[in-house]
Amino acid sequence: MGLQTIDYIVFLVYFFIVSGYGYYIYRQKKDEKMDSKDYFLAEGSLTWWAIGASLIASNISAEQFIGMSGSGFAMGLAISTYEWMAAATLIVVAVFFIPIYLKNKIYTMPQFLSHRYNDAVSTLMAVFWLLVYVFVNLSSILYLGALAIETITGIDFYYCMYGCAIFAIFITLGGMKVIGYTDVIQVFVLVLGGLATTYLALDLVSDQLGGTGAWDGLGFLRKEAADHFSMILSEGEIMIPNGEGGTRDAYMDLPGLSVLIGGMWIVNLNYWGCNQYITQRALGADLNTARSGLLFAAFLKLMMPVIVVLPGIAAYVLHKNGLFQAEMANELGHVKPDHAYPVLLNLLPVGLKGLSFAALTAAIVASLAGKANSISTIFTLDIYRKFFNKNASEARLVGFGKITVVVSFIIAILVAPVLRNLDQAFQYIQEYTGFISPGVFAIFALGFFWKRTTSAAALTAAVLTIPLSTFLKFQYEEIPFLDRMGIVFVVCVVLMILITLFDSKSKHNPKGLEIDSSMFKTTTTFAVLSVIICGILAALYIAFW
Repeated sequence: MGLQTIDYIVFLVYFFIVSGYGYYIYRQKKDEKMDSKDYFLAEGSLTWWAIGASLIASNISAEQFIGMSGSGFAMGLAISTYEWMAAATLIVVAVFFIPIYLKNKIYTMPQFLSHRYNDAVSTLMAVFWLLVYVFVNLSSILYLGALAIETITGIDFYYCMYGCAIFAIFITLGGMKVIGYTDVIQVFVLVLGGLATTYLALDLVSDQLGGTGAWDGLGFLRKEAADHFSMILSEGEIMIPNGEGGTRDAYMDLPGLSVLIGGMWIVNLNYWGCNQYITQRALGADLNTARSGLLFAAFLKLMMPVIVVLPGIAAYVLHKNGLFQAEMANELGHVKPDHAYPVLLNLLPVGLKGLSFAALTAAIVASLAGKANSISTIFTLDIYRKFFNKNASEARLVGFGKITVVVSFIIAILVAPVLRNLDQAFQYIQEYTGFISPGVFAIFALGFFWKRTTSAAALTAAVLTIPLSTFLKFQYEEIPFLDRMGIVFVVCVVLMILITLFDSKSKHNPKGLEIDSSMFKTTTTFAVLSVIICGILAALYIAFW
């Protein structure tokens, strides 16, 4: 257990490369006066590959490495639907959402809501986003990251948490351009280290079961864990540990066809298309650069389950065959799926363990930095400037943004330890983010494509999404949360349509967006690559139905 000297050297080399490169980019801009658009958006300076890499680096974090591997251990390949459906979603966002944002010069999601509806809708949603980003996302990434690093190094959880926070603050304070370009290095390390871990996990399965090499290991996974290679789960098909010594139905997390034609679309379209944390990367670029970046991210998404899900299934097979009985247990002796990835990392040879540790840290820090930048952007531009200092100078906005970053991390450090009793943290993040997703996506979708949609309709959906989600969760516990999101979304859309139709003034809504079909035209290259991605997705779902 633990890292050797060579592992720490490999990790420190990664640390100094990322920090040094980030500082170099920061110094380039330091000679000029950095305004708020540069700090929050890196306006116009991110290339397509930097946008795509930054999207993935910000998205793939401890919640994927630890959380999705844990879910892979518990329920198998089905959890990959979050990654593979995201690839299709990124194409939809690139074609239909990004042109609308760029044409209307949108820099933040609350700004879009203010532009399309009014300040009441904008401010309410800004507050919702800030609460979810700080108390669910930032805190859970920090918790999972610290948990993983503690498991691998043996360093105390709290020191790990403080270390991650300080490293992320250092990157974040450089602004969006530093985050975007350091993310390119982070993704390279993340993919390289992640693939190495997967290869060695498969190799270990092969050794344990009498095969030769990783390819045999993959064959053993298909044979030993056949029930873990089903993408569309039926009720009762897989029972998973509940962290208390019992089991629960995996169908409650991934309810059958809902992952293809139901709530999963709401999760993904809201996350990739209506989420400051993600869209921020593309909002400073021109249309073709932004679209190319999103397409590059979609290709990277296709391979993510190999890095974050297969190791979890390998850990399941090894555990089933008698290995890791103590390591996979929590304090009460019950199986804890989220231990799967850290346990595998400890098996890696010296040096490679340092690389995989660097990959995991890269994922954690990149996500923390991206999330903190978005919290800072929304709070500074949509709360502070609007309500507290309308005439704030550019320097004042950037300075306040940096203070917000530090404060958000202090809150996350206080909240993160509370999450230690979770079983599968990935599901916690999805479920509680899903309390506002249906209402948000309804507001954005109708705001984009139906000129009549009124501010009153949007405000109704914004106010109702959390109470309605809470009511269904506690009154109808038998409804899977993805289906619950679908129900809340439909209710919000119906209410918005009715409220709009009863308002005669909506026929001539001055806030309606001007949209024409030419905005959604793509280049031939983009169209061909999109078809290839969709073809690969179709093949994967047919093969693992």
